[in-house]
Amino acid sequence: MNVDNLMKNSKYILLTGGTGFIGRCLSQHLIDQGYHVTVLTRSGAKLSSGTEHLAYIAALADLQPRHWYGVINLAGEPLNKTRWSTAQKAQIISSRVAVTQRLNEWLRTLSTPPEVYISGSAVGWYGHWDDECLDEDSPSRAGFSNTLCAAWEAAAMAQADLASRLCIIRLGIVLGNAGGSLPAMLLPAKLGLGGPMGAGQQWWSWIHMEDVVRSINLLLENPQATGVFNLTAPNPVTQIEFARALGRQLHRPALLPLPGFMAKLMLGEFAEEVLLKGQRVKPKHLLDSGFTFNYPELPGALRQLL
Repeated sequence: MNVDNLMKNSKYILLTGGTGFIGRCLSQHLIDQGYHVTVLTRSGAKLSSGTEHLAYIAALADLQPRHWYGVINLAGEPLNKTRWSTAQKAQIISSRVAVTQRLNEWLRTLSTPPEVYISGSAVGWYGHWDDECLDEDSPSRAGFSNTLCAAWEAAAMAQADLASRLCIIRLGIVLGNAGGSLPAMLLPAKLGLGGPMGAGQQWWSWIHMEDVVRSINLLLENPQATGVFNLTAPNPVTQIEFARALGRQLHRPALLPLPGFMAKLMLGEFAEEVLLKGQRVKPKHLLDSGFTFNYPELPGALRQLL
């Protein structure tokens, strides 16, 4: 397809969280697929740096009237920005729910609803489990991660009638070079310090960034896709398996452990919720939708990234 046809046939996407780790990769991928992407951002520095296929706005009121094919809501304050106090946990929840509620109000003003609304969440929705395999039909367990994700999902569900399709994406640990968890793991791993955290038997449900953006693209384009989707690779690993795979890729031993009490001392409740406990999550609905992972196994994902 030539450039003129690409421009003529492209669809418009509104993206929140588009300047974050996942959002930056997703917006570029969507542009490469021919979409026009408008990013809602609080970063004023970005507002003048758009292109023909990428625009930045500071408020929903700044949007031009047009038919929006899709809305993707990934906005939310990073979980590891600072130590979790009661006030910080409230802010983490509010940063996700408040944006979603503002989108509710804006969507109700549209004469034509978007074809698809995709809203973020995380596998923390399931709470903490041991070795049980979990899919989208599994129950949840109480804890802050569940409270956070449940509130975010409930806010999105409140606008289920405002789009032809609503997809909730529960993200696992996203692996990429431009942000997220992997860069923070590299230095200790290169020094041979990337051993087990706590017992090391907690499950880490991970996914390569390339498969994140490809799976979201599938949900945009598949008219049958609706409901909850786990965005995790089909082969989760325990934390010690992750540490050893990373060590092998870097040709370093994964020896020195990080005792659980020390992780909690350094990182507080974040360590307990995110690092020392986990979930063994499978992407059943994504696989049922016909998605094929480019990186289903951790060694191959790490090899490509490193």
